[in-house]
Amino acid sequence: MTVIVDTNRTMQERYIDKILKARVYDVAKKTPLDYAGLLSSKLNNHIYLKREDLQEVFSFKLRGAYNKISSLSTEERKKGIIAASAGNHAQGVALSARRLGLSATIVMPTTTPEIKIESVQNRGAKVVLFGDTYDEAAIHANQLAIDTGMTLVPPYDDPEVIAGQGTIAMEILQQTEGKLHAVFVPVGGGGLIAGIGVYLKQLYPEIKVIGVEPEDAPSMHHALKADERIILDQVGIFADGVAVRQVGEETFRVAKQCVDEMILVSTDEICASIKDIYDDTRSIVEPAGALAVAGLKKYCNSNDISEQQLVAINSGANINFDRLRHVAERAEIGEQREVLLAVTIPEEPGSFQRFCEIIGRRNVTEFNYRFADSAEAHVFVGVESSVELESKNSIFTNLSSNGYKVIDLTDNEMAKLHIRYMVGGRANGLENEILYRFQFPERPGALLKFLQKMGQKWNISLFHYRNHGSAYGRVLVGMQVKEKDRSKLESFLDELGYTFWKEDKNPAYELFLGTMK
Repeated sequence: MTVIVDTNRTMQERYIDKILKARVYDVAKKTPLDYAGLLSSKLNNHIYLKREDLQEVFSFKLRGAYNKISSLSTEERKKGIIAASAGNHAQGVALSARRLGLSATIVMPTTTPEIKIESVQNRGAKVVLFGDTYDEAAIHANQLAIDTGMTLVPPYDDPEVIAGQGTIAMEILQQTEGKLHAVFVPVGGGGLIAGIGVYLKQLYPEIKVIGVEPEDAPSMHHALKADERIILDQVGIFADGVAVRQVGEETFRVAKQCVDEMILVSTDEICASIKDIYDDTRSIVEPAGALAVAGLKKYCNSNDISEQQLVAINSGANINFDRLRHVAERAEIGEQREVLLAVTIPEEPGSFQRFCEIIGRRNVTEFNYRFADSAEAHVFVGVESSVELESKNSIFTNLSSNGYKVIDLTDNEMAKLHIRYMVGGRANGLENEILYRFQFPERPGALLKFLQKMGQKWNISLFHYRNHGSAYGRVLVGMQVKEKDRSKLESFLDELGYTFWKEDKNPAYELFLGTMK
């Protein structure tokens, strides 16, 4: 990418000029900055949500897409345009192309939610599905641009795209009164935070610009820490809108001068923030759209601030309906309102009643059990946790002081994804069982492909798969493998190409699924 530099002006001044001249309002609207009353009360600060989820394509991406496309020459437009996108940029390009009477081709990862694919097609663009990640789709789009002569419209690493996104900062300053402490921005390739950051820092350098990324896709976080762009080995795609292995060259150059801090958040924290936004607005954003709120909450809880004005960018609302089940399950944990425990209680009449009496007025959100031993019962239990009652540690201490053996499973991924649906599956007399948890891109035929790759080399003694609308397929597999063959198994798994974890020492497995002694 070539960036033309005017040495007579600073980088910020050049971008301010581009932002002020951006033609985004041919397609975009000035979105509201809504006060989040419930979240403000909870965090003791004044929280505002910049509602980019209310754009026609339900995300901010059409700003940068249209600004870039409208800047193309007549010759470039005639060739048609092409873009790679996980969804939101694609919709922005498709809408912009239709408004300008241009043909558009969009390369999307095969893991893209169906709602985004259909939205792009409904706006007249041709969709090409390729690869499991955005990066693979982008490589294919670049090659198609070379082969066909179509003009490539980058999703973030372009000055015109960055300037289009920067108009959001211009609107925020117009819509706020008084001192603004910080603006929280979701980060994928970096176009949004570069545009917002360069505008804010030029006019009001005291305003903090804070980026937020998922813990499993920390491209900008790692790049700023290393002072160079790095390529992640892999990225999580729960928040598919920001699933980028490497930030852009130009966006990184701008971010180094304009970003004050990066915050990483977990999947559970993202889910909790989707619920927060729903509670305040009755709107449902996509995982990437809730990143900024998740980071804002983490910032408030980690810093001694109050009565400050804070803005979070609700960047998009393109979420498949079936993913809401997974979001709802994890939101309470992310909000620390539910604790998952493995509790050992006596196997005798009345033991469950006594256990509930110790829990007291708390709600038991989940209770899974099946007879396994005549002396002790291992139960998988979810318990309501809230500030008004007691903390998670108090629940743990209360049960322990009453003689119960307790293991906290709240942060145990295998327990949350699999064990809670399998309690009661302990086997009698099963030999040489070894347990693995696998993760692979979820798409039609993914489970069959997984099973075909596994083949029939070893006897499968346990299997759990649950499709809950996530971009990942998640499988828990037990296999009977003799000690002498385990090195062969490990070599096979390395060649398989799927992300996996060895789980047979996981306490949740030992209590609920492991072989009975």
